[in-house]
Amino acid sequence: MQMDPQELLSLCKRRGFLWPAYDIYGGAGGLYDYGPLGAALKLNIENHWRALYVRGEGFQEIQCPIIAPEPVFKASGHVDAFSDMYVECTSCGETYRADHLAKGLHDNPATLNEEQLGKLLRDNDVRCELCKGELTAPKRFNLMFKTSIGAGKGKTAYLRPETAQGMFVNFSQVYRYGREKLPVGAVQIGRAFRNEISPRQGLIRLREFNQMEAELFVHPDQKTWPKFRDVEGVAIPLLPNSGDARTMTLGEAFRSKIISNEVLAYFIWLTYRFATDIGLDPKRLRFRQHEKNEMAHYAIDCWDLEAEIVYGWTELVGVADRGSYDVQAHIKHSEADLTAFERFDEPKEVEQEAVKPKYEALGPMFKGKAKAVGEALGKLPPASARGKDKVEVTVGGERLTVPSSCFEIMVRKEKVSGRKLVPHVIEPSYGLDRILYSVLDHAYRKKDDYITLGLKGLVAPIKVGVFPLMAKDGLDAIAGEVFDSVSAAGLEAYYDDSGSIGRRYARMDEIGTPCCVTVDYDTKSDGTVTVRDRDSAEQVRIQKSLVANAVSALISGSPLKSISALR
Repeated sequence: MQMDPQELLSLCKRRGFLWPAYDIYGGAGGLYDYGPLGAALKLNIENHWRALYVRGEGFQEIQCPIIAPEPVFKASGHVDAFSDMYVECTSCGETYRADHLAKGLHDNPATLNEEQLGKLLRDNDVRCELCKGELTAPKRFNLMFKTSIGAGKGKTAYLRPETAQGMFVNFSQVYRYGREKLPVGAVQIGRAFRNEISPRQGLIRLREFNQMEAELFVHPDQKTWPKFRDVEGVAIPLLPNSGDARTMTLGEAFRSKIISNEVLAYFIWLTYRFATDIGLDPKRLRFRQHEKNEMAHYAIDCWDLEAEIVYGWTELVGVADRGSYDVQAHIKHSEADLTAFERFDEPKEVEQEAVKPKYEALGPMFKGKAKAVGEALGKLPPASARGKDKVEVTVGGERLTVPSSCFEIMVRKEKVSGRKLVPHVIEPSYGLDRILYSVLDHAYRKKDDYITLGLKGLVAPIKVGVFPLMAKDGLDAIAGEVFDSVSAAGLEAYYDDSGSIGRRYARMDEIGTPCCVTVDYDTKSDGTVTVRDRDSAEQVRIQKSLVANAVSALISGSPLKSISALR
């Protein structure tokens, strides 16, 4: 029997995982607060991701502002193309994302234009879900939150719709910090903002959300990856755009050209490992390759990690080969040098093109600025000037138009020790809120009215509950000592002396605490305590001085019986 999504959201609100934001003022769609348990669960997921990408793979973690000036998003394409279509009820005024209303009416409604999508909705008599009123024709809506930097007119800016652009514009710094060698990677964990048309489904579609993104800058010709040898035998559930779903090894997927290169395949594996490490059910996971007509304009190839949750198959992570699109776009719009340098084993004689300024033409036209204009022309990539009637350069902050009569493309032979190149990017982009919700969904168990969250010890907000059987006769003092010992060992503990032991166990089971420790009257005579495992409900007795070791073993996956040896 499928779970009602309200059951999980009710548990999250009741137990302090999630709270509707600004609830006393009626709330705001697409905004949620993380309560104490939710914030701890989120941090545990983040820290494991860091362990894999920063400590495990050597990526550099950076933090960039959430506000960026408009030129950043003009270059990335967000200002012109980051939009969805919406329709509005002509009776009650409710708005809907148009392609969501067309779900089940077309294989991929998001690929349709306004006219096609409008016809599809009309032909199927799709109406307002609230009042059954008629809907308007679909209209485009840019999803970025617009703001300004500074007083008065200020400068137009936007809240970032993704964390990626901060890493692209910082490529030169990341490259320099990485000893000017490719590959080099950057990661960022932080907030992003999208003014979603009709956010629903809890954490699945938010207006303010959390991302964990990695950008791996690689040589354009790189197709192999050293660590791929270690994982090519791992079987992964795949749904390629060229056939039916299948489970196959990464090596088979690469050799049969289902996955385009080893770098992409390796990070598909790393994403799968992360997902199963934090407790997502492997039987409810798959990697779906984007359809050709679905692929983003910047992507050469893209695979989404999807999880089956109460809302159906839901995208959690996108692993994309973005080619050189992003870096090239920022080079074009900023004229900054965002290239890497490939050093040859031996110098080579090559023909080099360059833009040569014609000062005899520049002088009369630009007078005192002629020298600066000529220098700016000389820095232009030849491809940007070849065959053009005019080019634009920036001199002293002023944008100037230079006609082709003032420059020429020349070719000269010279010996070079290397070449500049624009790196390609492999991007694993993780939606942290969706991942957290999916972890809760996959962990949710209900038998009769008894609810258990089977959270893995790695991510559980509280690792152990500590209880005195009675809050008297010195049992509470001993329980306090046990609590202090596990806390000092860096394990999140929760002390509870309220109600029956059964009720206390139930409270811990409901928030996913892996184990509980009970101090009773035998503890006073022999120094032992009872350790209870959440999943099996089995119990063993061990010395109270060994509780921290026992809890560490249990949350690492050791069976309860194995800690009996700690007596």
